[in-house]
Amino acid sequence: MSEESLPYDARPEPPDALPEYAERVLEVTELIPPGRVMTYGDVAEWLEEGGPRQVGRVMALYGGAVPWWRVVRADGVLLPGHELRALDHYRTEGTPLKEANRAAEGHLPRLDMRRARWDGGGRAEGHT
Repeated sequence: MSEESLPYDARPEPPDALPEYAERVLEVTELIPPGRVMTYGDVAEWLEEGGPRQVGRVMALYGGAVPWWRVVRADGVLLPGHELRALDHYRTEGTPLKEANRAAEGHLPRLDMRRARWDGGGRAEGHT
């Protein structure tokens, strides 16, 4: 049986197609307003599927095409290895930050999660 004779939904996905869960994570990421953030767990909760690790994996593999800096750790620590790029985005967007104390490694600020966290309010009906 050739691939052309298979029903459309039974055909293998093209090698560059995103997994459905990844598409959904990236769609939520694009909904987060500038200056606001959601945690990995918040995104999983929004989707009612997976958990923080699964969302983190999606962001690591596919997040470069979306505002990745808006999906963060729950403790507000900037993404290791991407701190300066993320910080530039946060400052441009006016994302609330807590300045680092002098004892903090690298003296990098953290996100002010109390003020920056977005709860998804006003989200569209029928989200997936």
